[in-house]
Amino acid sequence: MKLTGLQKRAAHKERNKSMVDLNLVSLIDIFTILIFFLLSNTTEVEVLPSTKAVRLPESHADKTPKDTVVVIVDQTDIVVQGRKVATVADAMKSDDDLIAPLQAELELQSKRTIRAADAKENQTVTIMGDKDISYELLRRVMKTCSKANYSEVSFAVQRKNET
Repeated sequence: MKLTGLQKRAAHKERNKSMVDLNLVSLIDIFTILIFFLLSNTTEVEVLPSTKAVRLPESHADKTPKDTVVVIVDQTDIVVQGRKVATVADAMKSDDDLIAPLQAELELQSKRTIRAADAKENQTVTIMGDKDISYELLRRVMKTCSKANYSEVSFAVQRKNET
């Protein structure tokens, strides 16, 4: 007995009656909206590098940090963007207020990040300094940043819990 095309389709439909029909268009729409939502909300926060050697001072911070070059100063080392450039002992031995290896690295970072659109804007650096470093060291780091054409200097702090 030969079945016609219409009968074959009816038999196939009867066999697959228990299968669930998924509407993929709705799922794709949901995932598209979710992706745009996540992309738009993740650009607001910059995560500074976490280091256990640096204990940041506490403050009431009102502004969110911008994406900048990060200089980490702890009790022993000076690090720029995760790369050790000098030791604190060598920086303090120098008679000059400038820290030459730090200045060279900041100028290198400046050349990497500068674009034609950013040329008119001031360059910004964030200093993550341990709260127990000396003022003399902090002053030298700030002066070196200034000489390397970073005119805006920010300090990383921990948000003070309001109790």
